[in-house]
Amino acid sequence: MSTTKKMAGIALVAALGVTTLSACGGGDAKDKSAGASDAPKSKTVTLVSHDSFNVTDTVLKEFEQQSGYTVKVLKSGDAGAALNQEILTKGSPRGDVFFGVDNTLLSRALDNGIFTPYEAKGLAGVKPEFVLDKEHRVTPVDSGDICVNYDKAYFADKKLAPPQTLDDLIKPEYKNLLVTENAATSSPGLGFLLASVGKYGDEGWKDYWSKLKANGVEVVDGWEQAYNERFSGSAGGKKAKGDRPLVVSYASSPPVEVLYGEPQPAEAPTGVSTGTCFRQTEFAGLLKGAKNEEGGKALLDFLISKKFQEDMPLQMFVNPVTKDATLPELFTKHGVVIEKPEVVAPEAIAKNRDQWVKAWTALVVK
Repeated sequence: MSTTKKMAGIALVAALGVTTLSACGGGDAKDKSAGASDAPKSKTVTLVSHDSFNVTDTVLKEFEQQSGYTVKVLKSGDAGAALNQEILTKGSPRGDVFFGVDNTLLSRALDNGIFTPYEAKGLAGVKPEFVLDKEHRVTPVDSGDICVNYDKAYFADKKLAPPQTLDDLIKPEYKNLLVTENAATSSPGLGFLLASVGKYGDEGWKDYWSKLKANGVEVVDGWEQAYNERFSGSAGGKKAKGDRPLVVSYASSPPVEVLYGEPQPAEAPTGVSTGTCFRQTEFAGLLKGAKNEEGGKALLDFLISKKFQEDMPLQMFVNPVTKDATLPELFTKHGVVIEKPEVVAPEAIAKNRDQWVKAWTALVVK
């Protein structure tokens, strides 16, 4: 999403820098799969991504063995920074496919013309609400919902019902309980701002934030600080003695708390306020000027394959976009389905994002 780090699981499993993911363990075996006597570059396909991209080794190996390509992943910081680098190198890209541009940044990518249109095989199996570019310059890969999370134990102890909607958060009983991220520096923070824009419109969101500020919302720079330091419901927040029982995070954060709990709890210690959510969709596209265009097309096909889509939830803690993908039990048991998230059209985001953030900063931070 910015994807600037969606949640604790990502922080634990994401690798930094340039990672080569190959169908075989050692360098010699890798050469064989690529064809040592062939031109090596013709057998390598490079995926440029934000730091949160991850895939199970066996799933990637199967693609490499079937396609004959070796996949190289070039991780480039958060989504905004990674996208900016591709815009700066337009026409001479660092790789063949870019993954990680979301609906908050999509118009920027499309307006700069960094992608070559390609209709991926299997696109008919993608849920139509995620296909935002009819010219197929980008392919939908995953979706996720930015939502307020709550500390179940806190609200049980206080005999107070957790808030469920944006309107609830400005009620006096929730005063001084919420921590959110800075919309100017954080993807979840921006998503939460956009949720208010989607709910209250361009005329009403400022009034909402004035009330939220008066009700004691705390703003920190990023998700890591908000979730793992200030939020009382996360494992990290407990250790840091966080005292805010409400935090802007993701709908998939409760399953992550279960997965990485030591010992693993029978029930997620955190819940999701389902009426506070903004939906993000992430896309991948074939970079204009790609050295391995055919390999890039094969990789895009792979990203919406059933195998990858079903592997993705426990690797990146996001939801599949294809109709036939089945969620893992961890998600179905401990996660929630957001039926009516707030959405804002990519065109409106592109037109207004900077001024919204500037106005938000003046209103809430300064």
